[in-house]
Amino acid sequence: MKYIVVILSAFLFACLWQTQSIYAVENPIAVANNKVGIHILFPHEIADAAKLINANGGEWGYVIIPIQSGDRDLLKWQQFMDDARKLKVIPIIRIATEGDYFNTKVWRKPTDADVLDFANFLSSLSWPTKNKYVVIFNEVNRADEWGGDENPAEYAQLLSYAVSVFKSKNPDFFIISAGFDNASANTSESTNPYDFMRGMHAAVPGIFLQIDGWGSHSYPNPAFAKPPSQLDAMSIATYKYELDLIASFGGRSLPVFITETGWSGERIAPEVIGSYMHTAFTSVWSDTNVIAVTPFILKAGSPFDMFSFMQSDDSPSPQYKSVYDLPKIKGTPRMSPVILGESIPKKNTPVKAFSSQKSNITFAIPTHAKTALKWFLQMPLE
Repeated sequence: MKYIVVILSAFLFACLWQTQSIYAVENPIAVANNKVGIHILFPHEIADAAKLINANGGEWGYVIIPIQSGDRDLLKWQQFMDDARKLKVIPIIRIATEGDYFNTKVWRKPTDADVLDFANFLSSLSWPTKNKYVVIFNEVNRADEWGGDENPAEYAQLLSYAVSVFKSKNPDFFIISAGFDNASANTSESTNPYDFMRGMHAAVPGIFLQIDGWGSHSYPNPAFAKPPSQLDAMSIATYKYELDLIASFGGRSLPVFITETGWSGERIAPEVIGSYMHTAFTSVWSDTNVIAVTPFILKAGSPFDMFSFMQSDDSPSPQYKSVYDLPKIKGTPRMSPVILGESIPKKNTPVKAFSSQKSNITFAIPTHAKTALKWFLQMPLE
């Protein structure tokens, strides 16, 4: 009889281990972390980004970059990952759809098929770090970012599905929520971000327990012009108010990724922006719960040139110099093996069947657990 108990214990342990390992991301707070980052638009910009975020003693700063659904080019994006490894840059990939074919003023509303396609594609790449950071879409509390009609319930459901499907491909995917437009009001074109979060929680209770990290667009609003000394729900400290609301839902303290922020060069003098950026990094964003800050944007023309760190002649702006001069540390993220496609066995892909009560994860009994169970069932009882 004691053998039966031992076998059953081993079987249950194997199943439990399999279930828990679905969420096997590394804690980025537990290692040395260079939180300085930058937002880029094109893969070839990563070398210029590395010069900024790893300057003055740093290694393994962060770069966030969007990838559209029509841009899943394996060779192109594998080269980007290889460059990130060589340059000691941690990539954050923000998935995106594309401009709506019938209404070019809005982005096409994503579907579960988009999420599945992205999970398949991104899991086929060899990433430089064990944690594979993915942001699930962008400013979804704006109608123009969600097919013309923002919907917190739809986003909560799709986010929950994204957690399930990405983890089914590789447990090292680190899923980050979309940053919200912190200046949005309740109109026909947008929803206040805090009301949007309440709508998400009402539609999928526990949604903020499912994700690995919190994405925040902590812009100094209104007009991208508020001084860093003014900290409220619409400022460079927006993330703190968002986390407080999550806590009121019974959620845990999530690691924060400020994936967009910055001051407008149309409103603030360039030298003042440089001073503001230094103050923000050395005071507000020095919060240990903030993992990465990736201001918008390294280089851009109209209409985003007012945020650009590099000027039209490719010379550095005062805010570039300010971030360049920040003392940085050598990050020590856990690395992933250099292979094309991951060696971790793939889990069963979840089927979309949303529920307001639970995450939709397909449970698969591992091979070694099946063997143990088969052995147990064939044993004679004494």
